[in-house]
Amino acid sequence: MGGGVSGLCAQELGHVNMAPVHELCFPMYLMKVSDFLKLPPGPVEAHDQVRSKLHAWRPGMFVIFVSHQWLGTAHPDPLGEQMSVLRGALRGMIDGSQKVDVDVISAIKGQPALNFTNTTRKNVAEGYLFLDWFAIPQVTSRQEGVNEDSTRSKAALAVHSIPAYVEMCNVFIALVPELRHTATKNACNYASWLSRGWCRAELWCHLLSNKADTSVILVHSCKEAEFMFPLDWQDNCVATGAFTVEADREVVTNLAQMAVDSKIEYLAALGASSPSHLVLYRFYLAYRHRMLGQEPVALDLYNFLRCFRFGTFQQAVQESSYMNGLLCALFAEDVQMLRLLLKYKADVNSRLYGLTPLGYFDSQTLLMAALKSNQSIAVVKTLLDHRAEPNLGGYEGESPAFLARSPLHIKLLMEAKADLNAGGGSNGLTPLIGVASYADSPTLSTMLAARCDPNPPLSGFGFSPLHGAVLFSRRNRHALLSAQMLLKQRADVNCRARPQGRWALVCHAARAHCALMGFNCSSMITRCFASLPGITPLGMSAMVGDHELTKLLLESSAELLSNERGDSPEDLARHMGHLRLLPELVPTFST
Repeated sequence: MGGGVSGLCAQELGHVNMAPVHELCFPMYLMKVSDFLKLPPGPVEAHDQVRSKLHAWRPGMFVIFVSHQWLGTAHPDPLGEQMSVLRGALRGMIDGSQKVDVDVISAIKGQPALNFTNTTRKNVAEGYLFLDWFAIPQVTSRQEGVNEDSTRSKAALAVHSIPAYVEMCNVFIALVPELRHTATKNACNYASWLSRGWCRAELWCHLLSNKADTSVILVHSCKEAEFMFPLDWQDNCVATGAFTVEADREVVTNLAQMAVDSKIEYLAALGASSPSHLVLYRFYLAYRHRMLGQEPVALDLYNFLRCFRFGTFQQAVQESSYMNGLLCALFAEDVQMLRLLLKYKADVNSRLYGLTPLGYFDSQTLLMAALKSNQSIAVVKTLLDHRAEPNLGGYEGESPAFLARSPLHIKLLMEAKADLNAGGGSNGLTPLIGVASYADSPTLSTMLAARCDPNPPLSGFGFSPLHGAVLFSRRNRHALLSAQMLLKQRADVNCRARPQGRWALVCHAARAHCALMGFNCSSMITRCFASLPGITPLGMSAMVGDHELTKLLLESSAELLSNERGDSPEDLARHMGHLRLLPELVPTFST
């Protein structure tokens, strides 16, 4: 799932184990990667203009599905900017210069990336590309009144076949560089792609398919690609996505329900003989209502045990591994069952293990899982009422407050005497860093109102809440407002990161690797750690390529300071392929 389900069902990247769910209403047309790379620079021509280069899908083809947000109304990429990034990324994947890395959050937790082997590179080079603009005849930007009355047209049939096309792909790429929509001038990036209903539908049809590998590659620039973090998709259900045509919401939600129910049925069939599949079965079943944007359903004891496959009530109470009874009730938001399990002495302070592929790391507590998954107030209050320890964090020291996702979470934690200024353990990640990085702006406002320090002493990773808001801005659409709030509270705009302890050693090793192998030949994560010592929020913004944050920081008197490696913000933007930022970052000298 995202960057992680293959950790439970380990396969080499790109392996397809087909058990299709969705109907194929129109042939899937593809272009050879080699032909795509030979196309001239600029906008790609439509289906009818490139028909001679298209091939109908047949079994055995290695298919790369490219999901992207349209940058125009009449053409998806009027200036050819997305296609330039895609060409560069594909060339890099083929020749090995483009490293597809584990996401930053998983890297911090020591998780390895999926395999991107020489075989996979060869498959990409010899593979086929699906891109809606040239694959679908007469495809248009979705608009009210367009295509609604032409359900038998080739374009309509192909659009309705997109879920089936996704199932047939070997590799799923989300093409999400930081660019501008040519008509609206709005930023189009990973966060905006995640907000779009049809983009979510493509993503979910891939993630919920019955393929052994459902990893997602995020391409941020021609020099930067990573695997998706699992919580990124769990936090963005199809039903709540943004649709240009509101009628699409019901259609796409029905597709999502079909995919979810098929996934649960598929895992149920495998769960009896495979503990790892039983974990996934229980999680998807518990999380089903959240994935579909529905209200939770409370089960009586008999049906809870039967549905979640516990042999006895005692097993549900006492089982301590993976998806135990408490976690099933928690993710299902079944407060009645949660109370019953806790009444019979289920451990309210139990720690999670074996759920890393789902985005929940070993040693995090039940309360941390509830906060991290943005559970209802009733669920969180039930845990605290049954003496969940509000300051008991994971083994690396992050406290539950680090994972708070709503103002009411903060309120409940404060009532339970949680320390909102906890030091953050060996990683130095204070609660305010977590909220600034992952939560929305109202939650951050609540933390700041509780007098959390926007400039805490640096330890562990050695960066500030403002650094965190910038570093994780790609996956948090509230990042700009959060940064504004921190700056208003006098967060140090020129704070330099100072990694300490083992993280100083990690950064030193990364810097040595970059010196030996070359900065541009190193992986994204290696470059990130090599650049961390001495980096300012502006340098970090240049590194992630966020134009609006860069502009805000410069307007807030950010200086063009280099990190300890000597990289200026301009250097970091150039190294990461964010060339559109360079005009903002070039020093000017008064005469």
